Amino acid sequence: MKKIGIMTTGGDCSGLNSVINRIVLGARNRGWRTFGIIDGTDGLCHMPANAIELTPESVPVEMARMAGSFLHNGNSGIMNFETAIKMGRVDQFNKNLKRSLATLHLDALILIGGNGSFSLAYKNNDIYSKLSLVCIPKTIDFDIPLTDRTIGFDTAVNELVKYCDQVLLTARSHHRWFVVQTMGRECGRLALNAGVAVGADAIIVPEIKFNVDDLVEHVRCVPRDYGIIMVSEGITLRGHSGRPADMISRALTAAGITNRAAFPDYIQRSGDTTAADRITAAKMVTCALDAIENRETNVITALQDNVCKTVSLADFYAAGDISRDPNIPDLCTSNAYIEPDDPLLDVATAMNIYIGEMK
Repeated sequence: MKKIGIMTTGGDCSGLNSVINRIVLGARNRGWRTFGIIDGTDGLCHMPANAIELTPESVPVEMARMAGSFLHNGNSGIMNFETAIKMGRVDQFNKNLKRSLATLHLDALILIGGNGSFSLAYKNNDIYSKLSLVCIPKTIDFDIPLTDRTIGFDTAVNELVKYCDQVLLTARSHHRWFVVQTMGRECGRLALNAGVAVGADAIIVPEIKFNVDDLVEHVRCVPRDYGIIMVSEGITLRGHSGRPADMISRALTAAGITNRAAFPDYIQRSGDTTAADRITAAKMVTCALDAIENRETNVITALQDNVCKTVSLADFYAAGDISRDPNIPDLCTSNAYIEPDDPLLDVATAMNIYIGEMK
């Protein structure tokens, strides 16, 4: 009988519990036992590992729609890794994690994470050398290369749209513009998708240069005195400092345009998981369990042209834009961004949405 482990890492998002529930049910149907590692990497920092056996009763299907993680994600694991780097003890830190993981006697581990977690696993794959490692991508940022979808992204877009729908009502009442700041780090996909869905009049993303004077002029030309300007948290504005939405808001105020900055913040990580994310979870879990049965390791599940398949961690890492991780010293992560030929950019332009200096 196989024993498989589950670990959720990094920032939380809707869909994690859907993945966990589907893994437990799918594993049971194959006659396997499932163990959840509590608090992600934090749980592996314990000796023995902080883990519990999971059953359909402990991860009930009616709660699988909820945001957050049954297993919690943990934060101090990253801090411990940073400390190990500063003290020159990365090898010892990894040995401790490997030893702790060995106490569980697992045949496989399913790591549910983002590009930081996957890049870290790729760079330190010796930790998982005694078992099969399969990664399932989840992130509201949708910044993971080689997959057409990540778990949690669709729900985050929907939560942003619901937020903006309500903001638009007060915007109309008070003849006021709202500058809404989204999450997404250096990737603007969340802002782009939510902006198009809500009918924003401008979408500012890190991948596309913009001119603040052109933005102001565009807003002036809109035939109403209210609306939404969607701004990704990763943008910069030369000569200005502070939060992106505040920077844009100040520029609009200086031009005599009544506005307010708005910050939906962590509601983007919450909300009942949408049907699209639940279906993605089911597809990726089935693919992950098949990979374990086929003795694959060091792979991630990826949706490509609506077909779920596995790609190697090495291919994932090589396919992205490699940059230094701001939270983990000495770690370079593989990132995906909005491509210049993204069809949604053309859609936005056709809707008369200002998106910056398109080439």
